[in-house]
Amino acid sequence: MLSRFLSVLIFIHACLAALPCTLQATGGDDAPQLLSAMQSCSVVTIPKGVTLSVGTRLNMTGLSNKHLSLKGTIKFTPDIPYWTGNAFFIPFQTQVTFWLLGGKNLRVDGGGTLDGSGQIWYDTFASNSSLLRPIVLTLFQATDVVVENINMINGPEWFNLVNEGKNIVYNNLHIDARSTSSHRISNTDGWNIYRSDNVTIQNSVINNGDDCVAFKPNATNVLVSNLQCNGSHGISVGSLGQFPDMFDIVENVLARNVTMTNAQNGARIKAWAGQGVGAGRVKNITFQHFVESKVDNPVVIDQCYMTSASACAQFPSNVFISDIFFNDISGTSSGSLVAALSCSPDGRCSDINVNDFTVKAPSGTSKLTCQNVNVTGNAASLFPTCTITG
Repeated sequence: MLSRFLSVLIFIHACLAALPCTLQATGGDDAPQLLSAMQSCSVVTIPKGVTLSVGTRLNMTGLSNKHLSLKGTIKFTPDIPYWTGNAFFIPFQTQVTFWLLGGKNLRVDGGGTLDGSGQIWYDTFASNSSLLRPIVLTLFQATDVVVENINMINGPEWFNLVNEGKNIVYNNLHIDARSTSSHRISNTDGWNIYRSDNVTIQNSVINNGDDCVAFKPNATNVLVSNLQCNGSHGISVGSLGQFPDMFDIVENVLARNVTMTNAQNGARIKAWAGQGVGAGRVKNITFQHFVESKVDNPVVIDQCYMTSASACAQFPSNVFISDIFFNDISGTSSGSLVAALSCSPDGRCSDINVNDFTVKAPSGTSKLTCQNVNVTGNAASLFPTCTITG
């Protein structure tokens, strides 16, 4: 009899887990009901017109076969004292996050909005630069995940982090960070990919104040396609080699069909130099069909990132860069400089190819610079003879 009773309970639990759940705002902290629903239901819907207020952190790791249909809004409360003490800590680059989402076979979609309530963070950070500001959504140890048709607004810092993920797809996201005060947005990266493999980011619009997409240490087999980036710091490999005794790898990246406007950088690779830094490898990276407008540095390799010239000369970068392609880069810079390829000595850059390069200065002569690199490709003649040392 007991065995039969237990079988019935297991059957009832399985049936309940398969049921969809539709959530409404409680008027208080909606995090507990959202967590409970994601653990208990296969499909969780937040209807259009409904705003869930999340005032406590969301740990949704270890899930399986879940679908969050976000048609309304999830809004993280602007409670700085709570979040600075309770957001999940991310050791890499000393980050914190509102939300950890992990497991296998997960989907987030619906056309709704994730709102990070960023304005109070922008204003507070202006007078407290040590303030740890939360990432909106972190995919943590997640496999086979699709995030699509979502709006993300007002991120306090990074919008998305993929941390130890595999087979991840972002499609048709609209990301927007804007300040309504005199205090600027800062570090509002669209995506950072860290220790993750097989990630696709496509068909999205990003208005922000830092990297549109950044490939952090051990990001491999990444496709970035059909992005519109405005106000960003570019599509960036790195920065790499920052931390002692660490070996960073970024390999097999294709970034194509990118429109970059009003930006600090376009297509960029950045690595640290100096005493006591780490090492790494950047290999098989292609930036293809970039259309740039009002970009300060349309094409960049910088192996002295955040390092003084004297320290860089004495302690060159230990990140080796090879098989790099800048193909079909067009448009206008914001000043005279249209490309700067600055490598460390002793062959730390090799097989750097520039093809079909037509970026021009808005007026006057366009300037292209290079150091310690042999540029190849059909646009190699645009570059002056590079100074090779070592």
